[in-house]
Amino acid sequence: MYYIGVDLGTSAVKLLLMEGSGRIANVVSREYPLYFPHPGWSEQNPGDWYEQTIAGIRELLTGFDGTQVAGISFGGQMHGLVILDSQDQVIRPAILWNDGRTAEENDYLNNVIGKEKLSAYTANISFTGFTASKLLWVKNHEPENFSRIEKIMLPKDYLAYKLTGVHCTDVSDASGMLLFDVKNRCWSEEMCRICSVKKEQLARIYESYEAVGTVLPELARKLGLSDHVKVAAGAGDNAAAAVGTGTVGEGMCNISLGTSGTIFISSEKFGVDKNNALHAFAHADGHYHLMGCMLSAASCNKWWMDDIVGTKDYGKEQADIAKLGENHVYFLPYLMGERSPHNDPDARGTFIGMTMDTTRADMTQAVLEGVAFALRDSFEVAKSLGIHIERTKICGGGAKSPLWKKIIANVMNIKVDVIESEEGPGLGGAMLAAVACGEYASVEEAAQKLVKVVDTVEPDAELAAKYEARYQQFQRIYPTVKSLFPQIK
Repeated sequence: MYYIGVDLGTSAVKLLLMEGSGRIANVVSREYPLYFPHPGWSEQNPGDWYEQTIAGIRELLTGFDGTQVAGISFGGQMHGLVILDSQDQVIRPAILWNDGRTAEENDYLNNVIGKEKLSAYTANISFTGFTASKLLWVKNHEPENFSRIEKIMLPKDYLAYKLTGVHCTDVSDASGMLLFDVKNRCWSEEMCRICSVKKEQLARIYESYEAVGTVLPELARKLGLSDHVKVAAGAGDNAAAAVGTGTVGEGMCNISLGTSGTIFISSEKFGVDKNNALHAFAHADGHYHLMGCMLSAASCNKWWMDDIVGTKDYGKEQADIAKLGENHVYFLPYLMGERSPHNDPDARGTFIGMTMDTTRADMTQAVLEGVAFALRDSFEVAKSLGIHIERTKICGGGAKSPLWKKIIANVMNIKVDVIESEEGPGLGGAMLAAVACGEYASVEEAAQKLVKVVDTVEPDAELAAKYEARYQQFQRIYPTVKSLFPQIK
């Protein structure tokens, strides 16, 4: 049998066809627009997601027997606000995870309601990207739209609804809404009251590997599928990527170098960072995880290469980088503000340390190192909690760069395991579908049998020591310039 994993990203939907054995039979990608109607805003049309997903499934199954597809599931961009009216029509464009318009609402939640209450209710504090602050923004700025809301959804859950007719979500994605009681895996009545939300406006909650329904009969016929294809709830992109890299169980770690960047630490037990610098979320394997998330990771390199340097040949630009650990140029990778651990929507990308002999290669190196240093900021928080990590998996578009993997291994001073497939959320989605269909008894079993490590990047003691000194300098830059950011909007 086949299983389809749908990775609903920010720039494109990527679809993966997996055999029950774990072999990837086909992968396709379909792009859609991203809109920035005001500085710091970020929106998409949910209809674009659906249209490209359906077109992508047709393309994915070309040359394959669609009746052999047993299940479909998702890894999806988190936190986005999709609101539907009484006719299940989208009310306004989706407000995305990297949207920064909710500074006032974010301050209200953290400083008026209070971080202690938020943490007690949800295990997290508010960040501008979280769904609750977006809801409050719609209430404050678009009251007519707010009054029409019948259903509140997350991006991948809109796809699940369109496929099955079921309003659903999963525990990992719901964790990032600030409406969800993570410890008890249920909606928070207190947060619903604070955000003027009725529980019936929220979707039914499932574990990520549970089936929510089957593909609607008419749609199944159009796609060449059987009439009993199960759709599993799926997971937020980072939890799905963790499944796809085998980051399940106690103390496992995964670094994702996608549009955003994350360090993801799985745990069998619920736990909260007392300063809430890391997110405490439910995991797709039925347990929990801690996660540090930076808003701009591989997107920093894409911006630098595409828009500033003006090239698509990333490898050629990196080929000139030779002296690791000796760069005097630093880059703060805060192009969309920053989440973990600073929670500062005003933060901006910053180069510092250039001199007359600074080269283009130095600047490119600074971008790669800046992302690695910012990921280490969250890694340091995890270490302060007594979490000991010796190695990590890695995934995402940035993980295709051997140089970037080497930089991360030495900046973190840990081993970086490279897996056979770098498909991350798409593979995780397919694996969740396989569990929902009974191909595997659990997420853990699927991970053990399907995920294979093919290479390990080891840190070099001398280079790690050089990067330790550079990181200590990097750490001092943001606190020094923080007060400038609100003044240069």
